[in-house]
Amino acid sequence: MSTLPDAGLFGPMIDAGVRLGYPASRRPGQRLQLGAGARLRSGTVLYEASRIGASFETGHSVVVREDCRIGEHVSIWSNTVVDYGCQIGDRVKIHANCYIAQFTVIEDDAFLAPGVTIANDLYPGDEESARLMAGPHIGAGAQIGVNVTILPFVRIGAGAMIGSGSVVTRDIPPGMVAYGNPALPRRRVADLPHIAGRVAAMATASGLRPATPADQRAGIRP
Repeated sequence: MSTLPDAGLFGPMIDAGVRLGYPASRRPGQRLQLGAGARLRSGTVLYEASRIGASFETGHSVVVREDCRIGEHVSIWSNTVVDYGCQIGDRVKIHANCYIAQFTVIEDDAFLAPGVTIANDLYPGDEESARLMAGPHIGAGAQIGVNVTILPFVRIGAGAMIGSGSVVTRDIPPGMVAYGNPALPRRRVADLPHIAGRVAAMATASGLRPATPADQRAGIRP
Protein backbone atom coordinates (compact mmCIF):
# COMPACT_ATOMS: atom_id res chain seq x y z
CA MET A 1 0.00 0.00 0.00
CA SER A 2 1.62 3.23 -1.13
CA THR A 3 0.73 6.78 -0.20
CA LEU A 4 -0.41 9.01 -3.06
CA PRO A 5 1.52 7.18 -5.80
CA ASP A 6 3.11 8.82 -8.78
CA ALA A 7 0.87 7.84 -11.70
CA GLY A 8 3.99 6.73 -13.56
CA LEU A 9 4.39 3.81 -11.17
CA PHE A 10 1.22 2.32 -12.62
CA GLY A 11 2.03 3.06 -16.26
CA PRO A 12 -0.95 2.62 -18.59
CA MET A 13 -3.22 1.49 -15.75
CA ILE A 14 -4.01 5.11 -14.83
CA ASP A 15 -5.48 7.21 -17.64
CA ALA A 16 -4.71 10.82 -18.34
CA GLY A 17 -7.16 13.09 -16.56
CA VAL A 18 -7.19 11.14 -13.29
CA ARG A 19 -6.79 13.22 -10.12
CA LEU A 20 -5.18 11.52 -7.10
CA GLY A 21 -5.19 13.12 -3.66
CA TYR A 22 -7.65 15.93 -4.40
CA PRO A 23 -7.56 18.37 -1.44
CA ALA A 24 -10.23 17.76 1.18
CA SER A 25 -11.26 20.68 3.36
CA ARG A 26 -12.38 18.29 6.12
CA ARG A 27 -9.01 16.50 6.35
CA PRO A 28 -6.37 18.80 4.88
CA GLY A 29 -2.94 17.29 4.39
CA GLN A 30 -3.83 13.63 5.06
CA ARG A 31 -2.61 11.65 2.11
CA LEU A 32 -4.51 9.24 -0.07
CA GLN A 33 -3.43 5.60 0.31
CA LEU A 34 -3.94 3.58 -2.85
CA GLY A 35 -3.06 -0.10 -3.19
CA ALA A 36 -1.13 -1.68 -6.03
CA GLY A 37 -2.67 -2.71 -9.32
CA ALA A 38 -5.25 0.06 -9.65
CA ARG A 39 -7.02 0.59 -12.99
CA LEU A 40 -8.34 4.14 -13.00
CA ARG A 41 -10.12 5.56 -16.04
CA SER A 42 -10.26 9.17 -17.16
CA GLY A 43 -12.20 11.59 -15.03
CA THR A 44 -11.69 9.64 -11.81
CA VAL A 45 -11.09 11.83 -8.74
CA LEU A 46 -9.83 10.25 -5.50
CA TYR A 47 -9.70 12.64 -2.54
CA GLU A 48 -6.95 12.69 0.04
CA ALA A 49 -7.41 10.99 3.44
CA SER A 50 -8.99 7.83 2.01
CA ARG A 51 -7.54 4.34 2.12
CA ILE A 52 -8.15 2.07 -0.89
CA GLY A 53 -6.97 -1.52 -1.23
CA ALA A 54 -5.25 -3.36 -4.06
CA SER A 55 -6.73 -3.93 -7.53
CA PHE A 56 -9.16 -1.03 -7.35
CA GLU A 57 -10.91 -0.31 -10.65
CA THR A 58 -13.03 2.61 -11.80
CA GLY A 59 -15.05 3.57 -14.84
CA HIS A 60 -15.00 7.15 -16.11
CA SER A 61 -15.81 10.16 -13.91
CA VAL A 62 -15.90 8.31 -10.59
CA VAL A 63 -15.49 10.38 -7.40
CA VAL A 64 -14.39 8.94 -4.05
CA ARG A 65 -14.41 11.51 -1.26
CA GLU A 66 -12.20 11.69 1.84
CA ASP A 67 -12.25 9.40 4.89
CA CYS A 68 -13.41 6.37 2.94
CA ARG A 69 -12.08 2.88 3.64
CA ILE A 70 -12.31 0.61 0.60
CA GLY A 71 -11.14 -3.00 0.48
CA GLU A 72 -9.41 -5.00 -2.23
CA HIS A 73 -10.70 -5.94 -5.70
CA VAL A 74 -13.44 -3.31 -5.62
CA SER A 75 -14.87 -1.91 -8.85
CA ILE A 76 -16.87 1.32 -9.16
CA TRP A 77 -18.28 2.18 -12.57
CA SER A 78 -18.83 5.40 -14.47
CA ASN A 79 -20.44 8.52 -12.99
CA THR A 80 -20.72 7.11 -9.48
CA VAL A 81 -20.01 9.18 -6.36
CA VAL A 82 -18.90 7.68 -3.05
CA ASP A 83 -19.28 10.44 -0.48
CA TYR A 84 -17.04 10.88 2.54
CA GLY A 85 -16.79 8.52 5.49
CA CYS A 86 -17.97 5.33 3.76
CA GLN A 87 -16.74 1.81 4.46
CA ILE A 88 -16.71 -0.64 1.56
CA GLY A 89 -15.48 -4.22 1.89
CA ASP A 90 -13.60 -6.53 -0.45
CA ARG A 91 -14.86 -7.55 -3.91
CA VAL A 92 -17.74 -5.08 -3.89
CA LYS A 93 -19.11 -4.03 -7.30
CA ILE A 94 -20.89 -0.68 -7.64
CA HIS A 95 -22.29 -0.05 -11.09
CA ALA A 96 -22.77 3.21 -13.02
CA ASN A 97 -24.69 6.31 -11.92
CA CYS A 98 -24.90 5.43 -8.23
CA TYR A 99 -24.75 7.78 -5.24
CA ILE A 100 -23.33 6.36 -1.99
CA ALA A 101 -24.14 8.79 0.83
CA GLN A 102 -21.81 9.66 3.70
CA PHE A 103 -21.31 7.06 6.43
CA THR A 104 -22.68 4.13 4.42
CA VAL A 105 -21.32 0.63 5.13
CA ILE A 106 -21.19 -1.96 2.34
CA GLU A 107 -19.83 -5.37 3.31
CA ASP A 108 -17.80 -7.86 1.24
CA ASP A 109 -19.13 -9.19 -2.09
CA ALA A 110 -22.17 -6.91 -2.28
CA PHE A 111 -23.40 -5.74 -5.69
CA LEU A 112 -25.16 -2.46 -6.53
CA ALA A 113 -26.79 -2.25 -9.97
CA PRO A 114 -26.93 0.99 -12.01
CA GLY A 115 -28.76 3.95 -10.56
CA VAL A 116 -28.82 2.95 -6.88
CA THR A 117 -29.32 5.99 -4.66
CA ILE A 118 -28.52 5.99 -0.96
CA ALA A 119 -29.71 8.59 1.56
CA ASN A 120 -28.34 9.42 5.00
CA ASP A 121 -30.32 12.38 6.36
CA LEU A 122 -33.78 11.85 7.86
CA TYR A 123 -34.67 15.56 7.97
CA PRO A 124 -32.58 17.45 5.40
CA GLY A 125 -31.78 20.95 6.61
CA ASP A 126 -32.26 20.08 10.28
CA GLU A 127 -29.10 20.62 12.37
CA GLU A 128 -29.65 17.65 14.67
CA SER A 129 -30.42 15.38 11.73
CA ALA A 130 -27.18 16.50 10.07
CA ARG A 131 -25.25 15.71 13.26
CA LEU A 132 -26.77 12.22 13.53
CA MET A 133 -26.86 11.31 9.83
CA ALA A 134 -25.83 7.83 8.78
CA GLY A 135 -26.25 5.82 5.62
CA PRO A 136 -27.56 2.26 5.48
CA HIS A 137 -25.63 -0.91 6.27
CA ILE A 138 -25.62 -3.34 3.35
CA GLY A 139 -24.66 -6.87 4.35
CA ALA A 140 -22.18 -9.23 2.73
CA GLY A 141 -23.26 -10.58 -0.64
CA ALA A 142 -26.44 -8.50 -0.82
CA GLN A 143 -27.69 -7.74 -4.34
CA ILE A 144 -29.30 -4.35 -4.94
CA GLY A 145 -31.30 -3.96 -8.18
CA VAL A 146 -31.48 -1.16 -10.73
CA ASN A 147 -32.73 2.24 -9.51
CA VAL A 148 -33.26 1.16 -5.90
CA THR A 149 -33.44 3.91 -3.27
CA ILE A 150 -32.22 3.06 0.25
CA LEU A 151 -33.10 5.37 3.14
CA PRO A 152 -30.96 6.26 6.19
CA PHE A 153 -30.20 3.80 9.00
CA VAL A 154 -31.68 0.82 7.11
CA ARG A 155 -29.93 -2.54 7.47
CA ILE A 156 -30.06 -4.93 4.53
CA GLY A 157 -29.07 -8.41 5.65
CA ALA A 158 -26.36 -10.60 4.18
CA GLY A 159 -27.35 -12.26 0.93
CA ALA A 160 -30.59 -10.32 0.57
CA MET A 161 -31.85 -9.32 -2.87
CA ILE A 162 -33.69 -6.03 -3.51
CA GLY A 163 -35.85 -5.82 -6.64
CA SER A 164 -35.41 -3.07 -9.21
CA GLY A 165 -37.08 0.26 -8.49
CA SER A 166 -37.74 -0.51 -4.84
CA VAL A 167 -37.63 2.03 -2.01
CA VAL A 168 -36.11 0.45 1.09
CA THR A 169 -37.45 2.20 4.19
CA ARG A 170 -37.06 -0.58 6.79
CA ASP A 171 -34.63 -3.38 7.60
CA ILE A 172 -34.57 -6.43 5.31
CA PRO A 173 -33.61 -9.77 6.91
CA PRO A 174 -30.67 -11.80 5.60
CA GLY A 175 -31.31 -14.03 2.61
CA MET A 176 -34.66 -12.49 1.69
CA VAL A 177 -36.01 -11.16 -1.60
CA ALA A 178 -37.68 -7.78 -1.07
CA TYR A 179 -39.30 -5.38 -3.50
CA GLY A 180 -41.89 -2.64 -3.77
CA ASN A 181 -42.44 0.84 -2.35
CA PRO A 182 -41.92 0.39 0.50
CA ALA A 183 -39.84 -2.75 -0.06
CA LEU A 184 -41.20 -5.74 1.84
CA PRO A 185 -39.71 -9.24 2.23
CA ARG A 186 -41.52 -11.61 -0.14
CA ARG A 187 -39.64 -14.92 -0.13
CA ARG A 188 -36.24 -16.44 0.53
CA VAL A 189 -33.51 -16.06 -2.07
CA ALA A 190 -33.00 -19.82 -1.74
CA ASP A 191 -36.58 -20.37 -2.96
CA LEU A 192 -36.21 -18.43 -6.21
CA PRO A 193 -36.73 -20.51 -9.37
CA HIS A 194 -33.64 -21.49 -11.31
CA ILE A 195 -32.71 -18.75 -13.77
CA ALA A 196 -32.75 -21.01 -16.85
CA GLY A 197 -36.27 -22.16 -16.08
CA ARG A 198 -37.45 -18.62 -15.52
CA VAL A 199 -36.00 -17.42 -18.84
CA ALA A 200 -37.60 -20.36 -20.65
CA ALA A 201 -40.99 -19.62 -19.05
CA MET A 202 -40.78 -15.96 -20.08
CA ALA A 203 -39.91 -16.95 -23.64
CA THR A 204 -42.82 -19.39 -23.78
CA ALA A 205 -45.22 -16.73 -22.52
CA SER A 206 -44.04 -14.30 -25.20
CA GLY A 207 -44.02 -16.87 -27.98
CA LEU A 208 -40.28 -16.49 -28.53
CA ARG A 209 -37.46 -18.85 -27.78
CA PRO A 210 -34.63 -17.43 -25.62
CA ALA A 211 -31.57 -16.27 -27.50
CA THR A 212 -28.56 -18.54 -27.09
CA PRO A 213 -25.03 -17.19 -26.62
CA ALA A 214 -24.31 -18.29 -30.20
CA ASP A 215 -27.29 -16.24 -31.43
CA GLN A 216 -26.06 -13.20 -29.54
CA ARG A 217 -22.54 -13.51 -30.96
CA ALA A 218 -23.97 -13.81 -34.48
CA GLY A 219 -26.43 -10.97 -34.00
CA ILE A 220 -29.40 -13.30 -34.61
CA ARG A 221 -32.73 -12.40 -33.04
CA PRO A 222 -34.77 -15.43 -31.92
